[in-house]
Amino acid sequence: MLRYVFIFVCLAPFVLLPQPDVAAAFQVGFAKEEITPTRPTPMWGYGARRDALSTGTRDPLYAKALVIDVGDQKLALVGLDLGRAPREDMLVRIRKAIQQSSGVTMSMIVGSHTHHGPVIELLDEPGKGQGTFDDAVAYAMELEQKIIRVIQQAAADVQPARIGWNARQVDLNRNRHSQIEPKPVDSELGVIRFDNLDGKPIAVLVNFAAHPTMLEVNDLRFSAEWPGQMMNAVEQQMGAPCIFMQGALGDLTVNRPDGVQGIEGYGRALAQEVVQLAEATQTRVPEQPGLDVREKVFEFSTRLSLGNPLTKLLFRTAFFAELVAATVDEDLRNNRIRPRLTVVLINRQLALVGGSGEWFSRHSVRLKKRARDVRVFVFGCCNGHHMYFPTIEATAEGGYGADPLVGWVELGAGERMMDRALIHIFTMLGKYDFTLPARF
Repeated sequence: MLRYVFIFVCLAPFVLLPQPDVAAAFQVGFAKEEITPTRPTPMWGYGARRDALSTGTRDPLYAKALVIDVGDQKLALVGLDLGRAPREDMLVRIRKAIQQSSGVTMSMIVGSHTHHGPVIELLDEPGKGQGTFDDAVAYAMELEQKIIRVIQQAAADVQPARIGWNARQVDLNRNRHSQIEPKPVDSELGVIRFDNLDGKPIAVLVNFAAHPTMLEVNDLRFSAEWPGQMMNAVEQQMGAPCIFMQGALGDLTVNRPDGVQGIEGYGRALAQEVVQLAEATQTRVPEQPGLDVREKVFEFSTRLSLGNPLTKLLFRTAFFAELVAATVDEDLRNNRIRPRLTVVLINRQLALVGGSGEWFSRHSVRLKKRARDVRVFVFGCCNGHHMYFPTIEATAEGGYGADPLVGWVELGAGERMMDRALIHIFTMLGKYDFTLPARF
């Protein structure tokens, strides 16, 4: 009898202790909504247009949202057929709304960087859009609600999913900035495929870096440019939604193959590469689903005095007064700039790194190499837009994108952000032991 009592006492703690939770399910949902303006507004991207209003629509603009749901963590990946991601005040309100309504804890909202989308910076304030560009101000408010709604729809539509990713080099972009050979270029085409449990695609995410500036400046019609054409072609061939996340495009533009003409031709050429890559990608249910996020808002000085009246006059001449007042006055107080870095680690294997501006391609190439065994996809124009982030070498070379008129941020800022991204990745992987004494 005493022997059985002894055995029970020894085993009781293991029997009575709560058992560990079953691994959280990996779930994915997708939704899209049209965001084409219905009224004429100033167009984004080319200063030469100044405040000229749009004249119609060449092809529609969309917001596409993909929500990844793992336990109590939910991430929204949003691709916009716009020149930039939402303003900081819009981002804050969007995040608050989706957290409260859908439990979405983090977002990476990326503009495709089309130069044939609407201006979204104008505000309902005197001198910043009110009374002069009321339709553009109203559009920005409508856009905010549509982004919230499309994320909510994707979050409500999640289902158990499989995931796989793949990447390869393609000769479809080139460096438009450097005159020094070999010119740096991130020519990696990345694909993330999300399938349901039967292997049918839920959505295909595409990551590639090149400026969508193929259409003429004087074409005042809205267009999703080549990314829209690429997504259309992928969807037609795969029968599944396609979402585009722009890469580190600061110094990159398209490289058209011989005989390829226009945004339709280039879009189809890139889509062919995407489809081949996606079809070769194996998806599986993650054995240990995980979703970890780190984010940092930096504060850097600017390379020129943006509060200087002569500087403001120069910008007003290059663009138009209301846009300059709404951007410079709102985002760059006291000659400080506050870009946002967002880093996501999925299943401890795939890292998504987003920055609120146009990183030069060498930033991306270096980060991917330094991350070692982790696959890294880099998103530019993510969660805001703080102009160009040239490398130190590119700044020394000079030229458009590296000069202070459009590369506002202090020297070396891009490198510091990439260093922090790498630290975040390794920290989430548990590579650093912060319990050791400081002397070690």
